[in-house]
Amino acid sequence: MATITQPDQWRGVEVRHFAALDAVAREGSFGRAADRLGYTQSAVSQQIAALEKIVGETLVERPGGPRAVSLTEAGELLLRHAEAIVARLDAARADIASLRAGETGTLRVATYQSVGARVLPGVMRRFLADWPGIELGLSEPTTDPELYAAIESGSVDLAFGSPPLPDGPFEALELMSDPYVLLVPADSPLAERTSASLDDLGDHVLIGSNTCASGLVVENELGARGYGIEYGFRSDDNGTIQGLVAAGFGVALTPLLAIAPGDDRVRAIRLVPKVPRRRVAVVWHRDRHRSPAARAFIEIARDVAADVERELVEP
Repeated sequence: MATITQPDQWRGVEVRHFAALDAVAREGSFGRAADRLGYTQSAVSQQIAALEKIVGETLVERPGGPRAVSLTEAGELLLRHAEAIVARLDAARADIASLRAGETGTLRVATYQSVGARVLPGVMRRFLADWPGIELGLSEPTTDPELYAAIESGSVDLAFGSPPLPDGPFEALELMSDPYVLLVPADSPLAERTSASLDDLGDHVLIGSNTCASGLVVENELGARGYGIEYGFRSDDNGTIQGLVAAGFGVALTPLLAIAPGDDRVRAIRLVPKVPRRRVAVVWHRDRHRSPAARAFIEIARDVAADVERELVEP
């Protein structure tokens, strides 16, 4: 049998056809192939016949009687392709099982500077060692609205953020907290003090970050106590803020975690009156499934953040 087939006709080939061809080749009879597959003999014969019709070639020699059946040259050729296809299907099944178990796949995490510099490296080291099959994708949104929009749209799975959370489908686990401090030049008279209020700044320019949820809490708290805040400069780059303070441009109202340690050009002093600490949390979409890898990332982040908080030297 040899007929001309159209390319579209091959789309009718099914995995069960290949399974029947493989079983017949291995067992040498339709009856034993049926036993191997758990089918009836007629079902195996029908699958082979359907496959031969689709490819337009005789695939199995049927000598009749007690003699074993065997594959034709076309059958042997097709079987080599079939084995590769079945192997890829088995690999796909294993991949899906691994994904379900959280052993492979992608975990997309959004972060911001101070967490990225002080907390995330420790989390990465532990997570990548424990979950080598997970591809970890990182991003750094520039604003809180951008960060929460990424969570809501599903373009990130987890994000580090600073509560309070905005309205929306968000849940969070608080990881740590750090105080707001005044960062002053080391050669400034303010550096000789252990604490200062905004009223003590005199002519110093006040530097701060661009508006974020935790920053608004602090500003509102200070405003309620009669301390008006007027920033002379704002930046979302912690290095820029610290560099400007070191240069004597001004003093910064900043979370302690945002200050790079070991810089003797600057000094952190306590802010009075005491204001709420900045809270650091990991946030996710409450209506979406969290994979085992995502849950493990959260647990590792909690442990690492707790260690970082213990190591912070509060003024």
